Amino acid sequence: MHGPDPVGWMLVVLCGAVGVYCLRQTRGGTPGQRREAAGEAVMGLGMAVMALPASAVDPLPPVVFAALFGAAAVYGLALVLFDGEHRLHHLHHTVGSLAMLHMALAMAAAPAHGHHAAPSVQPAPTAALTGALLVYFALYALLAGARLAPAPGPLSLPVATSGVRTGRGGRGDGPRRAPEVAAACRLAMGIGMFAMLLTS
Repeated sequence: MHGPDPVGWMLVVLCGAVGVYCLRQTRGGTPGQRREAAGEAVMGLGMAVMALPASAVDPLPPVVFAALFGAAAVYGLALVLFDGEHRLHHLHHTVGSLAMLHMALAMAAAPAHGHHAAPSVQPAPTAALTGALLVYFALYALLAGARLAPAPGPLSLPVATSGVRTGRGGRGDGPRRAPEVAAACRLAMGIGMFAMLLTS
């Protein structure tokens, strides 16, 4: 990721906090809920590591991020095909993994410029893909934010309940997660993804 160090540190804090929170949610709930929480934890922590400013730590080789998010995209696609219960949620995470893979490949294609150097002009196909991903995550953040905004009366927008801890299922000792917290975590990662794409 390119961009000034303060932006990088803000992304580290935001995505790292979401990743750690989601990692805690893997301790309980149904198998499907644990898979969702694990996917969100991998995404959040991976984004935090990728956003670390190069002035503070030596960046990991882009191939590490490409392998991680490439595997996450393949796994997410498998869940889209075979887990009909939360297909849209898995599809969103697959898009997120592909976006991170896209950024890792862009980093690998310009090793001479470094991890956080000023971005060079992208080829037209790469720029078009970056633009499409920016539009996707901007719309996702707007919709997720609208669902979190309080609205009086019967026209209130429902909050996504995917991955909510409603009881002590599965292993039986996992913390509960309110629908609003789950939606806020996804909103935070959507904003973080938009910021990383914008500075890539």
